[in-house]
Amino acid sequence: MSESAHQGRQWLWLLLGGLALVAVATFFIAEHGWLRAILLGLGGLVVVFASSEMMIKAVDGYAKRKKMNSFVAGTMAGLSSNIPELVMLGFVLMATPRVGFVVTVLTLHVGAAAFGLYCGALPRDVEGNAKLPKPLVGLSTDLYAAAAGVFFSLGVIMLLMKAFATDAGADVSLSVRDLYVFGAILLIIQVVAVSRLVQRFSSDHTPASEEDVPLEKAHDEDNMPVSVIAGFALAGIAASVVGGHSVGEFAGTLVEKLEAAGYSEMFGAVILSLFASAGAFVMIGTAHFQKKYSIAMANASGAITQVPFLVLPIAMIMLAIFTQTGVIPPLPGSGGVIPIDIHTTSAILLGFPSMLVLWKAVQDDGQVNWLETSTMIAIFLLVIYLLVAHG
Repeated sequence: MSESAHQGRQWLWLLLGGLALVAVATFFIAEHGWLRAILLGLGGLVVVFASSEMMIKAVDGYAKRKKMNSFVAGTMAGLSSNIPELVMLGFVLMATPRVGFVVTVLTLHVGAAAFGLYCGALPRDVEGNAKLPKPLVGLSTDLYAAAAGVFFSLGVIMLLMKAFATDAGADVSLSVRDLYVFGAILLIIQVVAVSRLVQRFSSDHTPASEEDVPLEKAHDEDNMPVSVIAGFALAGIAASVVGGHSVGEFAGTLVEKLEAAGYSEMFGAVILSLFASAGAFVMIGTAHFQKKYSIAMANASGAITQVPFLVLPIAMIMLAIFTQTGVIPPLPGSGGVIPIDIHTTSAILLGFPSMLVLWKAVQDDGQVNWLETSTMIAIFLLVIYLLVAHG
């Protein structure tokens, strides 16, 4: 079997292996202990990886039929790979809403730390600077700055709601209406970013600068049939439900077992955030070992920019829907959804310095030096310490 054929069927081996682990945990292990939880978590995560591959194949096939260039097609494929992860996140939010919310925000801090760590692995010049791809410099700086503003604004709003509550002793929380409004506003930024990307790199676009990506012509005989595209999409969604449900069970068991052992709820959230980011780590590592540094950097950057404008707002809207439909109960006393406390507020507010450092590192000279790398990692460690030590 050729290497291309093996890579083409990688999603199938991942799917079969993940389903086997889930089946063993579900049908052969009756006790709800660590072994069952670990098998469900690993199996569910592998199934989510497979469903992401299937969604990417579906979108890539659609993009070729629509004569999209490689940059737009790659971006759309990256966005579609979030669908299985969002399904997985939905099950985690249903199992543990507060932990799921913190995990969603923590994935940004994990992504920023991974970006910094990966910059440390990039080839550097004699001055210790790692040069970043020009498309990354040109397209990501605005999103980093916007994300910094968003996290600062949300964090300050939460602090003001807590500080100026009408009853000083009352519990303050984000309501269903708050989550709908915040989620809708953040999604608008993602829609604008994608629409401008398509306009700039549309199929009729003529590159005007060295940062632009030229159009790649595709032959009609290479196009994927519509039925195959639809099959990949439907199978990817179905697999994401199975994998997401398994990871949701793992999340519930993990938090329950850690609390019983005397660990804080936030310690489980930190572990889950690392667990949820494993897919991005795999993609970055694979591209790096193939010496495709630009692709690896694009994956590292995408893992950051898609959290505040796609993953977080959809998580907010899902929490609001789950509360309205009775899937998760409202908080006692306040009747809200997400409590405003040191954990939820710090996770949001401390996203501001991470995004600010990223914007500065990329925008000023298109290079990342050792000081900027160490700063991104230090911010991540400070957030983790705050959550674990004071959880």
